[in-house]
Amino acid sequence: MRSIAILALCMIFTVPTFSQTRVVKGKLTTFNQYPVQNVEVASKKAQSTVTTDSLGQFEIVCNEKDVIMIKSKVFLALNKKVDKDDDYFSANLIFRDSPKNREIATGLGYISHEQLTFALAHMADENNDFCNYTDIFTLIEGKFPGVQIQAGDSGGDGVFIRGQKSIYGSNEAVYVVDGIRVGDVSYVNPCELVTIDILKDGGAALYGADAANGVVVLETKGHRQEE
Repeated sequence: MRSIAILALCMIFTVPTFSQTRVVKGKLTTFNQYPVQNVEVASKKAQSTVTTDSLGQFEIVCNEKDVIMIKSKVFLALNKKVDKDDDYFSANLIFRDSPKNREIATGLGYISHEQLTFALAHMADENNDFCNYTDIFTLIEGKFPGVQIQAGDSGGDGVFIRGQKSIYGSNEAVYVVDGIRVGDVSYVNPCELVTIDILKDGGAALYGADAANGVVVLETKGHRQEE
C-alpha cells in the first residue's frame, strides 16, 4: 500500500509538468522578405534545438514561460519570451553586413547569393530593428549611447546630444524630418523610419549656428517613396 501511495504522489506531481510542454511553430525571414533556412532555434527551458527549413519555418518544443533563442554569427541575436497563449512566432532577422558575414550567410545556405546581393543593394531600409522600439526616443537612446533623453523645450521628451551644459537658452538638439526642420519628433513612428543620424561638430554646422547642440536627422519611408 505504501508503494502505491508513493507512486500516486509521483503521478500527481509529474502530470502538470508534461501538461506545460507544447509545440510552438514559427518562421524567420531577413530583409522582411526572404526566408532564412538552416538557422538554429533553441528553447531555453525545454532545451530543444531545431533548424529552420527551406521556407524559414520551424517547430520547437517549449515549456511554460520559456524563451526562444536565435543565435547566428551573421544575424543579430534575438530572444522571444513564450507567453501561455503563444503558439506561433515570426521574426525578421537583422543581417550584420561585412564581407566575412556575406560569405558565411551564403556558404551555410541561410540565404542565396543572388538574394543577399540584391537586398544589400536595394533593401537597406528593411535591414533594421526599428520596429522593436516603442517610440522614437527609446530608439535613439538604444542606438546612440551617450545621447540623453530628458524633458525638452516642448514639454515632452527631448534629445540632448551634448548634455545639459548651459543654464541659459536651450541645449536640445535640432530636429530634421525628411529635410524639414521640426520642433518635436515624438510623432514619428519607429516602424516608418528608413534612416536615423545624429550629427554634431562639422556635420551639424550645415544646419546653422543654432544647431551647435547637435542635429537629429530622420528619413521616413513615405519620403523615400515620394522621391
